[in-house]
Amino acid sequence: MSINRVVLTGNLTRDPDMRATPSGTQIMQFGVAVNDRRRNQQTGEWEDYPNFIECVLFGTRANALQNYLHKGSKVAIEGKLRWSSWEDKNSGQKRSKIEVVVDDVEFMNARQEGGNYSAGSSQPFVAATPDQAGSEAGVPETTRPVEAPPSAEVFDQDIPF
Repeated sequence: MSINRVVLTGNLTRDPDMRATPSGTQIMQFGVAVNDRRRNQQTGEWEDYPNFIECVLFGTRANALQNYLHKGSKVAIEGKLRWSSWEDKNSGQKRSKIEVVVDDVEFMNARQEGGNYSAGSSQPFVAATPDQAGSEAGVPETTRPVEAPPSAEVFDQDIPF
């Protein structure tokens, strides 16, 4: 058994690039900078070292998110790793890359009145799963009241273990 899941939090390194396949599928590509903290051998101080991760998002979610993602946006990304290789047409050299195919995005910036996001506390985002890619995909969630579950007494014989 193998598991291919990755969760990252970081800042977008550039505005997302949008394109479409000949069949019309939307593709959004963007980079996320994720810091790695390690001790400097000379000074003994802890320092942040950036890692730059390429991400790709497909379908209607890509189209819905293009208005909300901008360079510097702090996001949490969940997805899977994908490795691909190709031959460079100009040099003939074999090239390869690893990228994250994004399943879910959560904004980590606070929403301002104009609908934009700024640095600050987290703002949840509802990212549609592939079977939910309908009209609500990509719309930031507003604060909703949390509904308490219906009260019911739980007995030992009700617990399945």
